[in-house]
Amino acid sequence: MKTTQAWCPSEMQILPGSRHRTHMKKPLWIIVLVSFIIVFLISAYMYPPQTSGACYIFSSRGCKVITDWLPPAPARELTDEEVASRVVIREILNSPIVSSKTPKVAFMFLTPGSLPFEKLWGKFFNVVWGKITMVDAERRLLANALKDPDNHHFVLLSDSCVPLYSFDYIYKYLMHSNISFVDSFKDPGPHGNGRYSEHMLPEVEEKHFRKGAQWFTMKRQHALIVLADNLYYSKFRDYCRPGLEGHNCIADEHYLPTFFNMIDPTGIANWSVTHVDWSERKWHPKSYRAEDITYELLQNITSIDVSVHVTSDQKKEVQRWPCLWNGLQRPCYLFARKFYPQALDKLLYLFSNYTTI
Repeated sequence: MKTTQAWCPSEMQILPGSRHRTHMKKPLWIIVLVSFIIVFLISAYMYPPQTSGACYIFSSRGCKVITDWLPPAPARELTDEEVASRVVIREILNSPIVSSKTPKVAFMFLTPGSLPFEKLWGKFFNVVWGKITMVDAERRLLANALKDPDNHHFVLLSDSCVPLYSFDYIYKYLMHSNISFVDSFKDPGPHGNGRYSEHMLPEVEEKHFRKGAQWFTMKRQHALIVLADNLYYSKFRDYCRPGLEGHNCIADEHYLPTFFNMIDPTGIANWSVTHVDWSERKWHPKSYRAEDITYELLQNITSIDVSVHVTSDQKKEVQRWPCLWNGLQRPCYLFARKFYPQALDKLLYLFSNYTTI
């Protein structure tokens, strides 16, 4: 950057008698511009933006670290158990990942039996397939996957999920992102905040209650705090279950979305990388049979770059936000469900074509 000197000592004239101030021709517009930039940078430093896209511009360390510098907003006094829980959570979030020569992604399948798409996933991994032991909870899946220190990212899938891209693409997508892809949105309707119980107070307030799909991808620090958490988990275990207080609260749809909304809201994407079609507005999402599988269907799914949620109240409010990956709008989904087992041959045939990236 070239700088322009307004004056220098060699240009000053020293006259006898009274002093005379020479007229200095300063480029005023440059001074104003530089001053404006300085004020803008100071403001951005002191009051950083809260959107994930802007975080990548102003800090390579993410919003969570920046917002920690801000004074906490006035809030209620935390319980002793909550203070202890948050200390552990913050220590884990701030702890660096142990570096390894071969960082890995742990794929975890929540399934009641063998995988109907085992051959397709075998082609995706291009390695000898080993079945994952049946487990009865996501936390147990995480616990087993965390045993391997090389696992840096964790993916929860169902037995009806299929990959939409090549392994290399998905690996780079997850490893080069500094957030977890956990679905979380506010639904004021009966299937959202209508499931909240005041028995969760004081630790879980209704204003923090969120809803989202259970299918997630999660970085190691987040997997650790989910496993370490007992306080918030116990609230959902005891007060979020079908038939409680006249409504059906489903913990899988509310625990993680609410937990991360409270603990690390800027550390999650607020949308899932697993596509599910709820357009039929039924209790279960749209299922794909063999005759439904076409190249165009898969292309349509992989072209979606906006996350959409619809509230369950009478307003049926449609919430849309762009799927941002490191601040750039990208296709939202890496995986999709629900596919019937008989769709396997069609998917195997099309896999190499629709996973060109």
